[in-house]
Amino acid sequence: MTIRSPKVSSILFVCMGNICRSPTAEGVFRAKAKAAGLLDQLVIDSAGTHAYHVGEAPDARSHVFAIKRGFDLSSQRARQVRAEDFIRFDLVLAMDKNNLQLLEAACPAAYRHKLHLFMHYARNPVAEEIPDPYYGGPRGFDTVLDYIEDAADGLLASLQEHA
Repeated sequence: MTIRSPKVSSILFVCMGNICRSPTAEGVFRAKAKAAGLLDQLVIDSAGTHAYHVGEAPDARSHVFAIKRGFDLSSQRARQVRAEDFIRFDLVLAMDKNNLQLLEAACPAAYRHKLHLFMHYARNPVAEEIPDPYYGGPRGFDTVLDYIEDAADGLLASLQEHA
């Protein structure tokens, strides 16, 4: 199920600690938006539902695997989702159902329509969620990038369709 979102100008990607999946999604989508000539029209950010890693750079493994594919995450620093994010962002895209539930619990009812799973934008969905690679091996970081690139392509296509 792809969510069609007209008039989107700001997107927040969310995972648990904001050091693996959501910064990767931010970096990948930022690069794809830039290549499409849309970067100057968008606000793109990422955050975590938990404050475990606030102020830290993305996980080194996430950065290494992203660099291999041409995506640079080095300027990012982890932060926690804030109440004003629900107002500020047009889309708040969770990496998994657990984080989506946490966002739904924190989000005022008037803004819950902005909350979705990022994988709903995937063009070739093989899963509903982007798995957390933190405790797994290297293959997990490649899988995360595969899923994120697919969902980012779908999101970009949706934005272009409604531009």
